[in-house]
Amino acid sequence: MIKCYCGSQLEFENCCKPYISGTKQAPTAEALMRSRYSAFATHNADYLVATTHFSTRKHHKKEDILEWATSNQWIKLLVLNSSINSVTFKAFYINNQLQSEIHHEHSIFKLENGNWYYVDGTFF
Repeated sequence: MIKCYCGSQLEFENCCKPYISGTKQAPTAEALMRSRYSAFATHNADYLVATTHFSTRKHHKKEDILEWATSNQWIKLLVLNSSINSVTFKAFYINNQLQSEIHHEHSIFKLENGNWYYVDGTFF
């Protein structure tokens, strides 16, 4: 079995996959953020678009998301801090020039009708 990409040490099947496949809803902002990282690692742009809040979705094109997801090799996720509606994290990856990169972000999430959505983030 594959360990989850989000770094939880759980199996992917029992961690982020149910959220990405739509069989479960992420119960917290952090769970959604972790599942979005796993969606990047598994190149699931549909999930990334669907879990982006409608107010900012127009800024995130599916083609661009898929390009970024597939052009990088996702190494690990480190959650630095999380609150009810925000998560600060570092996503480690190898870019298409084989250079190590770190995406450091403070993300804001919104709960609507029982579903969490990514709204936007501040990058460091």
